[in-house]
Amino acid sequence: MSTIEQSLSESPSAGEEATFVSSHRPLWQRLVRNPAAVFSIVVLVVLVLGAFLAPVIAPGNPMRVSPAQRFTPPGLDHPFGTDNLGRDMFKMVLHGSRTSLLVGLVVTLVSMSVAIVLGVISGFYRKVDVVLMRFVDGMMAFPGIVLATAAAGIMGPSVTTVMTSLSVVLIAPSLRIVRGQVLVVRELQMIEAARAVGVPTMRILSRYVLPAVSSPILVQTSFIFSAAVLGEAGLSFIGVGIGPKDLSWGNALTEARNYIGQAPWIVLFPGLALMLTILSLNLLGDALRDVLDPRLARRR
Repeated sequence: MSTIEQSLSESPSAGEEATFVSSHRPLWQRLVRNPAAVFSIVVLVVLVLGAFLAPVIAPGNPMRVSPAQRFTPPGLDHPFGTDNLGRDMFKMVLHGSRTSLLVGLVVTLVSMSVAIVLGVISGFYRKVDVVLMRFVDGMMAFPGIVLATAAAGIMGPSVTTVMTSLSVVLIAPSLRIVRGQVLVVRELQMIEAARAVGVPTMRILSRYVLPAVSSPILVQTSFIFSAAVLGEAGLSFIGVGIGPKDLSWGNALTEARNYIGQAPWIVLFPGLALMLTILSLNLLGDALRDVLDPRLARRR
């Protein structure tokens, strides 16, 4: 790194003007001081480990039908009871988490990657911004669930369909957030000074712009993951999401809704798993926003 770039990155004025600042303590140390963050991380770790170790914890085919054991209440043999076909709900919830969390992970990676690239380009180049944001405004004029349902209805129910439709829908809101933060960072004096001394644009983007907008991107990622998991459950619940041969929390709720009065546990446990996942992701996003907020960071 050149001497000029080093002076720009270390100058007091740049630190005073930067919109996003971080505490001297590492991020994980700030998170463990937040009870909501600790709770959400523990729940998410348990859910991820359960999904990863599902074949070990609950071996066997979760879709195996046992008519003689229909509507068995929760007990020692079946901790979560059985459904209308005698399938073990514990196995269904545990194995279904693999699909639900996988969809959330893939959708988050795809939508956030595209949103970061396009958001940085849109926020840094005015001519591109004019064209790209009109397209984004058009996409956001329709409710996301309507667009996802239409796309899933055209392509047919499958895991790939859900991932594709949700990724496309969730790009637009994330892109707007990234673009808005880049618009702010672009006007900082350190960016203007770097451009004035001839620092290449790509180096400005990677060295100054992306680190400056990393905090809101990190917060938005947790919310997108939550929206993807909930979106998969919603699409599967109305019959245009995961195919009938696949297993997810949304699929489990779809079949259970007809028997909620007769066997409430077949709705309770998939719904509880979904609720804990969404709640934990949202709490984690709020906690990240608190610890990364520049005003709160200055008070510490």
